[in-house]
Amino acid sequence: MSYRITLIPGDGIGPEVTEAVLRIIAAAGVDVDWERHEAGIPAIKRHGVTLPKPLLDSIIRNRVALKGPVTTPVGEGFTSVNVGLRKELDLYANLRPVRNLPGVRTRFDGVDLVIVRENTEDLYAGLEHVVVPGVVESLKIISSRASDRIANFAFRHAREHGRRRITAVHKANIMKLGDGLFLHSARRVALDYPDIKFDDRIVDAACMHLVMKPEQFDMLLLPNLYGDIVSDLCAGLVGGLGVVPGGNLGDFAAVFEAVHGSAPDIAGQGIANPTALLLSSLMMLRHLKEDAAADAIKAALGRALESRHVLTRDLGGTASTLEFADEVCRELERGPSA
Repeated sequence: MSYRITLIPGDGIGPEVTEAVLRIIAAAGVDVDWERHEAGIPAIKRHGVTLPKPLLDSIIRNRVALKGPVTTPVGEGFTSVNVGLRKELDLYANLRPVRNLPGVRTRFDGVDLVIVRENTEDLYAGLEHVVVPGVVESLKIISSRASDRIANFAFRHAREHGRRRITAVHKANIMKLGDGLFLHSARRVALDYPDIKFDDRIVDAACMHLVMKPEQFDMLLLPNLYGDIVSDLCAGLVGGLGVVPGGNLGDFAAVFEAVHGSAPDIAGQGIANPTALLLSSLMMLRHLKEDAAADAIKAALGRALESRHVLTRDLGGTASTLEFADEVCRELERGPSA
């Protein structure tokens, strides 16, 4: 089967890791017609906006996109392209699986978590204003509609993927109305899924327990801001943002992306690790029901990492981005019996 998929290479190291991933997907025999579009800084230079209409139209038409990292200025400049895409396309669910990879040495073994983060509101609604000089007010928006649908997404995912427990993470002891509403929604939805165990944890306690004994958790359900922070914390348990995937899903479209930054300090050097975007592409392939190709690439990646013959610098090797990609392609050709 042939697919037409929107491709956003991004900036910084984005185009380099993107080309590596495309090479591996092609080697796995998946037939894709990639529609390339720019976002962020490259889009501003050409179109004057960070999210050009042709890009959004392409994602709406194709319903699936793969996205490399895009720079977000800190404290100034344009707003986050990631946040903009989620709002424009109503990609309300951020899905972040976090698992140990073969050959990647970490402080913890056996980590197998799924983080589900509400993607459209909370403080990320971006509603800020200056009250008086020197005082800024940022509005935290929590609604029952968004809380109900992200809770339903989490419980459906748990049931479909054999997960047994969901822990809602909140600060309802202090923010009794906003976080209280989120927690109330999660508890109400949980009643419709008696086969899935449900509990909740205050966010600061959850962070402590995650770095002490991560295996006690299965799935985490969080509002937007806590989800952003905790998902990065969980990535640190298995080696960092360079080895974990991410997906943003809505009812009508899905964008799969590397969750790390654009790393402008090493851009153009061909040394970036493409693993995070590759794992995100596997989420995309499974979304398209290309499970056999996803399984083959996952196994090939595992063998390449475990052999430790050809690794990028962040993993202790000397290989370039494309040399690592070629090693994964060779493992694909060899197959599991090699």
